[in-house]
Amino acid sequence: MDTFLARQPIFDHNHQIYGYELLFRAGEANIFPQIDGDHATAKVLSSSFFTVGIEEITGGHKAFINFTRELLLQGVAHMFHPGTFVVEILEDVQSCAEVLEACRELRAKGYDIALDDFTCTSQSELFLEFSTIVKIDFQANSLTETNDILNRLSSHPCVFLAEKIETHEEFQQAKELGFRYFQGYFFARPEVMKKKDISPAKQHVLQILIKVCQDDCTVAELEEIISRDISMSYKLLKYINSAHFARCTPLSSVRQGIAFLGMNEIRTFVTIIATSQLCEEKPEELLRTSVIRARFLEHIAAELQRDKGEMFMLGLFSLIDAILDNSMEELIHRMHLKESLHDALVKRDGELFIYLQMIELYETGQWERLDVLRQATGIAEGRMAVFYLEAISWTDKFS
Repeated sequence: MDTFLARQPIFDHNHQIYGYELLFRAGEANIFPQIDGDHATAKVLSSSFFTVGIEEITGGHKAFINFTRELLLQGVAHMFHPGTFVVEILEDVQSCAEVLEACRELRAKGYDIALDDFTCTSQSELFLEFSTIVKIDFQANSLTETNDILNRLSSHPCVFLAEKIETHEEFQQAKELGFRYFQGYFFARPEVMKKKDISPAKQHVLQILIKVCQDDCTVAELEEIISRDISMSYKLLKYINSAHFARCTPLSSVRQGIAFLGMNEIRTFVTIIATSQLCEEKPEELLRTSVIRARFLEHIAAELQRDKGEMFMLGLFSLIDAILDNSMEELIHRMHLKESLHDALVKRDGELFIYLQMIELYETGQWERLDVLRQATGIAEGRMAVFYLEAISWTDKFS
C-alpha cells in the first residue's frame, strides 16, 4: 500500500519555518475513516524515516507527528532521533499512569512533546509537566478565553503554538498574546485586501514575468532579459553548473545556459527567479509553496498530456496576490495571461481550476474531496503522492 504525506507549515514570530506537521493518508481511495491512528502514525514514521527520508520532506526542520496512546506505550518514538521530530499527543489520549510514564521517559531522553488542540481540563493538565509545546486552536476560543488559558499555564515551562491562523490580523493578535509558534495559511493571503501600490522595482520584475509568459517570447529576448540582470545571470550559471546536473565541463555564458536547458526550462528558471525577487519581503515559505505548486501541476500536465508551461504558471501565480498584497484580478489583468489561466486564478472557474483545487486540497489534507477530483481527471491512484514529494525535493534542490 502506498503512503501519502502532506505537510503544513509552522512558523516562528519572524515568519521563519520552525517545522511542518505531517498529514497522513494510506491511499488515495476513500478509505481513511477505516484506518486507526496507530496504523496512520506507523505509516508516517515508516515513510518519513525509512522510505523517503525525513530530510527530504521537512528540509531539515522539525516534523510534528501525531501519536496515539498505543504508540506511546509501545515506545515507537524511541526508534528515531529526538532532534528530528516532535511527538504530538492527540487530544483524545487519556492521561493514565502508563501514558504519563511514557511521556516522562521521552522527555528524559530529549524528545519534544506537543499537546494537540489543548483545552484546560484535569486530564489534559497532567501532561503539562512533560510538554515543551502546547497547541491551542485559535478559532475555537475568543481572544479573552485564549488569554485566560495562557495566563493559567504561565507557570509551566512550555511554549505556545497557535493553530488555524488564517489571516495576518490573527497572526498579529496571537503574537501579542504571547504565542511563540503559528500554524495556518495566513502567509498565503494578502496582508492588505485593498489595492496597494507596487514599487517601481517590483513593477520592473512584473514586466519581466509578463514578457517571459508570452508565447512569442524568443530565445534572443530571454538572453537579453537574463544578461541585463546580474543576479539572474549569476544564479543561472550557478544552477547549470551545480551538482544537480553533474557536468564535467562548466558552462560560462547565458547563451550556453539557454542552449543547455532549452526554451521551456529557461522560461521556468526566469519565472522562478523573478517571482523570488517579488517575494523578498515575504516569508520564504510563500515562494516555496508557489514553486511546489507549480512543479506539482507540471507533473499533472505531463500525466494528462496537457500544456506543462501553462500548468506550471497556474501553480506559480496562484499566490501572486499574497506576494504583492494586491487583488488577483488586478495582477492577472496586468500580466495578460491566457483566458484559461485568468479564469482559474481570478474567477476560480474554468477547465484549469480543477487542477488548482487538487494542490490546494493536497496541501490541507482534504483527502476525500481530492480523491473525487483525481477520479474525475483520470489520474492513476498513487501518482499524486509521487508528484508532491518530487515537487518538494525539486524545489529544495532548485533553491
